Amino acid sequence: MNDNFRTIKDFRHYLHTRLRHLYPASEINSIADLIIMTIFNLNRLQEMMKPEYEISPTRRRELLEICNNLEKGSPVQYVLGETFFYNCRIKVNPATLIPRQETEELVDLILKENPGFKGKIIDIGTGPGTIAIALAKHLPYASITAIDISDKALETARENAKLNNVKVNFFKADILKAGPEYFPEKFNILVSNPPYVPVSEKKNLHINVREFEPETALFVPDDNPLIYYRAILEKKNFLLAPEGKIYFEMHEKMGKALNTLLISYGIKETRIIKDLNGKERFITGK
Repeated sequence: MNDNFRTIKDFRHYLHTRLRHLYPASEINSIADLIIMTIFNLNRLQEMMKPEYEISPTRRRELLEICNNLEKGSPVQYVLGETFFYNCRIKVNPATLIPRQETEELVDLILKENPGFKGKIIDIGTGPGTIAIALAKHLPYASITAIDISDKALETARENAKLNNVKVNFFKADILKAGPEYFPEKFNILVSNPPYVPVSEKKNLHINVREFEPETALFVPDDNPLIYYRAILEKKNFLLAPEGKIYFEMHEKMGKALNTLLISYGIKETRIIKDLNGKERFITGK
């Protein structure tokens, strides 16, 4: 294998050679897009206009080190230390979950259904602040609060808020235990992308998820997969204002059970919404 790639075009070919045993070609292209955007500040269109863009020896060494880490299965976002989410730059690390496309769809749904929103929003299980920061950036007159149980995740979230020049009130809380004293005000919109992958599915996940992302942000017990949704709904009377809205991301196979749970807690106008891949991924209600 020739490590002496000269141009960005050469690097793309090199990356495919190094990673083809781990990922399909389409995913390697996405990985390359993120690397080139982060390292060279070139989007795909700009790159296509400069296919022979010369890579300096210093950058080549940097890219080789990135490839070495990627070949071990480490997610590209952790290797680079950041990713992009809904026009926001989000720093990530092994203490935080990596933002997904589906969660971008959740943010997009909230923004489309609540244009110009000026009320109060809470994001439960914020991780690196992904949802809260994207909403704060696109709803500048809203008041955004976000909670998480992880000190390291909250530290990253606060850094990301500064990076994107938005104001979010972050604080530590365990939604499984937190009582009304944690929430002196009620919210008009509650959004959460809680852990929802049953532990038994861990073996089916790609190595870059299974071996590197934080288990506490991913997995739930097989015998209680809706544990976090139930904990949130149990607190709805001091979390949600009258006519408050709920937006949840969920496991594709849990729609029916979660819908039944929402209705049992008095949530009305429930809807199950599919993601761009046609999987039941979101549920909303009032």
